[in-house]
Amino acid sequence: MSDVRDFLLTIDNNKTGAEEIAHQTARKLEAKQASLLQVVQSLDEYIQDEDPAIRAKAVQYLSLVIGALPSNCLSVQQVQVLCEFLCAQLDNGSAVAGLRKLSGLRKFSKDMVKMTIRALFANFQDLQIRSPKDRLPIFELLNELMFQHREALKDLGDEFIIGVTDLVSGEKDPRNLMIIFSVLKAVMVEWDIAGRAESMFDSVFCYFPITFRPPPDDLYGITAQDLKGRLKDCIAASSLFAPFVFPQLIDKLDSTSPNVKKDVLQAITACASSYSVSVISNYSITLWDSLKYEILNVQEEDLAEEALLSLQAIAIRLSDGLTSTDAKSHLARYLRPITKECTEQLQEPQHKQAKPAGQILSSLGTASATAYFLIIKAVMPPLMTMYQAADIIAKQRALLEVLVQLFNAAILVKTLPVAPSSDPLLVEPLDSFHDRLFELTSQALMSTAKDEVSFRIVALTALLRLCSLQGYLKDNEIGMAVQYFDEIVLEEDPSGRDDLKNQAIQALVEISKVKPHLIMQITFPAFMARLPDSSPPGKNEYLITLEGLAQLSVEKSISDTLVRRLLNRLDVVLQTGGSPTYPQALLSTLIYVLTRRDLAQDPNLGFYHGKLVVDLAQRVVQGAIDPTKSTALNEEATLEILGRLMNLIVRALDDHRQGSVALQVYTLFADDTVWTPVPYQHDVPLPCRLTLILSTSLIASIKREIPLVHNSEETGIIHLKELIRLGSVEGVPSVRLAILRQIALMVNKILPSSSLPSILDLLEGLSSSLHSTTPLADNAVRTTFWISKALILRLASVSEILTHLLNLISSPSHGLSCARGFSLLLAPDEILSKENDASIRLLAKQRVFNICIPRLAADFRNADPAVKPNYLIALSGILKYVPTDVLMPEISTLLPLLLQSLDLPEADVKAATIETLSIILVESPEAVEEHMDSLVTRLLKAANDESKSSSARVRQSALRCLRLAPGKVREGKLLPLKGKVTWGLRGCLDDRKRGVRKEAIECRARWLGLDEPDSE
Repeated sequence: MSDVRDFLLTIDNNKTGAEEIAHQTARKLEAKQASLLQVVQSLDEYIQDEDPAIRAKAVQYLSLVIGALPSNCLSVQQVQVLCEFLCAQLDNGSAVAGLRKLSGLRKFSKDMVKMTIRALFANFQDLQIRSPKDRLPIFELLNELMFQHREALKDLGDEFIIGVTDLVSGEKDPRNLMIIFSVLKAVMVEWDIAGRAESMFDSVFCYFPITFRPPPDDLYGITAQDLKGRLKDCIAASSLFAPFVFPQLIDKLDSTSPNVKKDVLQAITACASSYSVSVISNYSITLWDSLKYEILNVQEEDLAEEALLSLQAIAIRLSDGLTSTDAKSHLARYLRPITKECTEQLQEPQHKQAKPAGQILSSLGTASATAYFLIIKAVMPPLMTMYQAADIIAKQRALLEVLVQLFNAAILVKTLPVAPSSDPLLVEPLDSFHDRLFELTSQALMSTAKDEVSFRIVALTALLRLCSLQGYLKDNEIGMAVQYFDEIVLEEDPSGRDDLKNQAIQALVEISKVKPHLIMQITFPAFMARLPDSSPPGKNEYLITLEGLAQLSVEKSISDTLVRRLLNRLDVVLQTGGSPTYPQALLSTLIYVLTRRDLAQDPNLGFYHGKLVVDLAQRVVQGAIDPTKSTALNEEATLEILGRLMNLIVRALDDHRQGSVALQVYTLFADDTVWTPVPYQHDVPLPCRLTLILSTSLIASIKREIPLVHNSEETGIIHLKELIRLGSVEGVPSVRLAILRQIALMVNKILPSSSLPSILDLLEGLSSSLHSTTPLADNAVRTTFWISKALILRLASVSEILTHLLNLISSPSHGLSCARGFSLLLAPDEILSKENDASIRLLAKQRVFNICIPRLAADFRNADPAVKPNYLIALSGILKYVPTDVLMPEISTLLPLLLQSLDLPEADVKAATIETLSIILVESPEAVEEHMDSLVTRLLKAANDESKSSSARVRQSALRCLRLAPGKVREGKLLPLKGKVTWGLRGCLDDRKRGVRKEAIECRARWLGLDEPDSE
């Protein structure tokens, strides 16, 4: 056959073509146009060639032919012949691919498997002289034989064990090691290695600990953790390794490297979880003696945690199958010296080793119910004695913290499966201490001096844990604890006690999840009794009560009751009059409670709609029409909160109910014979105009597909013009904002796409009027930018709109107002939002950035000096809402402009600019290096500016940005500026604001930590 000759002539220059030749031969074999004997015979002269390269290519040809054949094409005899032939040619690596193909065939017999593995062992005794790339197929063949023909390999017994350990010896390539560790683990687990345990152990432990670091250009994605995990599995694979592994691991615990120690501890944990109970028992005390140092003399917290896991793993293993508390059990013998030493450490609870001793007891206690019983039996009596004898609060607090740890373990043990036990004490070992523990924790919480806040917090935690321990306390005892927590929240002076009060609220929340009826019976009446029936003058003590009630509304039953009672209280308060702050707090609490619920699935949604939307809207209208019926609901701030509440509820309504709301967005569910909606009216009094705040919230909450009165193209444009008219004359900020938001909603989500040309005409008319020389009302600028915002967010005519807006910046009369308007374009808005079904396209921010930034940079350079600041203000307004990944590619263009923005007097512009510079310092510090002198000078100036135009936010942001530089920018660039910075921070250290002083101290410390330059 000429195919092999053609293959040899082609392979060096055209690998794909050569493979096609081999596939062509395979097709001939499949079609019976050639025989396998002919193919093998055609190789003869090349197999006998003196040139090893030609021999390898000839075998490669055969391997490719075999690989291209269908699996059913070869007979058993042909597979046998090919296997023998390839095994004979195995000294060159090309035969491996053919054998891998054959080994996957069902006709590959046990004898062929043994022949192949023996050929591997015989031909690759010097495997390490080959390259990692050439070794990989050999290990892959070994792995496939293990996966597909394990029983045949097991028949070889020690022959296979010796052969495979010799084959893999000295391997260092991570890809190959991943395969080797998998193969060796299977051998260790499934073969009888009793006579070869030490050699098997040595074959893997020589790699411990793994120090591999993947190169930066690594293509294979193998991490050090991958290798460590496979190696750890091997070390833990057989209990026969224990005499070798534990002494060596204990020796390596003396290493000074934290990484090595961590690997050792994780290996011990793996072995403890895998080895037999009897083997672990033999080494348990030895391991305790070594591991306890890492915990009791903690140097690295993560190492102490790993050591705790190791001790716990031993206890879990020794608990396996144990159902009694026999003092002679493996577990009891293991725990005895541990509980003894930990109890001794707790004799001095203030010493640093007392806390880790408690952690040891708690960690081991979670291993099993039996372990917990043995620990409680050993340590609880002396703990109680020590607590009673403690003569100072500090000792009592330390011991109480240990009790909290043991209670935590008890709660966790309750979740573990417990085998049936004849020992009833195993169910709850704390029962015999029930009365003393409840009394102890209660007294520590309520009878201790009020200023011992930290101690009382620990006591509160301990009492809460007892309440959380399933079935431990009776309901009347938990009820007493609830009363204690209520008293802390409601009775105690809040000054300086916020931590304790917050903990008490959280405790009530936790109890409400398991005992909601106690909260309903005890806490609710107590809290509701504290809420006044009228707005208290100048006092806001009700806020802590409302906060507590709001946080307690986790359970549905509690939440339902709370909403109804708050509504009743609101009704009473509105009738009595007074300050609006209390009704506002009640409404805010309702928002908080309802936000935490899935309103769309809430069976009470109809009730909320009727009471919180319809009824309250009607009351607002009554107050707007008749000043004598005006209530706190008619206040601006109250309407803003009520609008949010209505929006939340209406969004959850089904389409039918939303449709009815859509017809009432301006009438607000009032009788049209007594109430005329605001649009299309003139000289409307302020109380009536304020109702537009609610109208806006309702319009926003309606889904896009629900028809509104004005959502056809013809009526919609007319209505839009009317809203523009209303906005142009409105002077009250809250009403004006409501109108502008309505305009944006109309443009963004209500009007059909066919209205776009008419909207653009309106916008062009507004924009054109801005070029007139007559002074322009700020309202026209606001309207222009709100319409632009609505269109840009839906990606409609973005380039055209932005071009119009950018042209406005250069106006000497109103350019500044227009520049400030750019901050509106991308700013998030609670009304024009995705939650309200507005069209917010993901690419909007990137489009605005890509269009505006080059134009702003170019126009800034050519602008009149009088209007140059306008461009910087517009730039700042855009950048503060642009994602980092969009910002970073344009750093070189932006940096000079950002630095000049720091010279502007506007505090909000400075703050936004500094935030952007901080991002650049973190993401791309090298870009800032050449500007560091200028940046430092400007930041120091901003940090020291305490003028009326400055703000604490700007000063703090400037100091925070300065603090970022050390550690990000190269020290060589910072060291010449060190003196300038430390000197310039002197004034900040005496700033009138505490937050600024704190930032200044941290910033100064970072700069002082810079190394001094070498003196040469």
